Amino acid sequence: MKVLFTALITLYFFSANAQKQIIFTSKNLPQADTTWVFIPKNLSKKDKAPTVILLHGWSGNYKQWNSIMDAQKYADDYGYILVCPDGLYKSWYLNSPAKADWQYENFFFNDLLPKIKNDYPVDTANLFITGLSMGGHGAMWLFLKHPEEFKSAGSTSGGINLRDAIGKFGVPELLGNPDKDSDIWLKYSVIQNIDKLVGSKKEIIFDCGSSDFFYQSNNQMKKKCDSLKINATYISQPGNHNSDYWKKSIKQQFEFFSKQVSK
Repeated sequence: MKVLFTALITLYFFSANAQKQIIFTSKNLPQADTTWVFIPKNLSKKDKAPTVILLHGWSGNYKQWNSIMDAQKYADDYGYILVCPDGLYKSWYLNSPAKADWQYENFFFNDLLPKIKNDYPVDTANLFITGLSMGGHGAMWLFLKHPEEFKSAGSTSGGINLRDAIGKFGVPELLGNPDKDSDIWLKYSVIQNIDKLVGSKKEIIFDCGSSDFFYQSNNQMKKKCDSLKINATYISQPGNHNSDYWKKSIKQQFEFFSKQVSK
């Protein structure tokens, strides 16, 4: 009877606390950052769970992914912890060379990730990161910076070539308003840095709809991955740059991550 009571208390603890919001203040960001964490309701207190970090797109916030996919349902169905940070509308999840208080990469690795690992039952051997649009760039960018932190990474409709954002999406200001011919556009682009995975056993997944304005750049990155023999799964399928597409594509990415967990 005592064992059953303890089990019920443990289950109640996670059921009653399946969602948490963390508010960060950091020297690396110009304002407070909110992160929404979803915990599987049936996760026992002693277990650790695979974890997926979901980065939102330009002009979005930490609520965007939940509005697309029902994050709690995904957490419950897969048994994963889901972490939805706020990219502050237009951070592009990088360290700005022009704005000292826009250092999102530092914030992520020095503030956010350590707290998530410390406060939640994260299976660090099965930590994944993905995102949409700006967040697709951010997920791959952060993965390339510290691949040892992650099992795998994904991107859907990712702005993986910042040259596609010349004159828009807040990127020029982050990079210091460089000339359109400046090398800095590619220096901070995923497509230019993907060669860091050469020789790695890490597997990645990325996709893009055929009617998306980032489609050609994603096709180019696929060709580059093939030429460099990088372990990349690329899904090219009908779709546009919208929530209908992301609702479909995120399911495909979770299935991919699940296969990585089983390995």
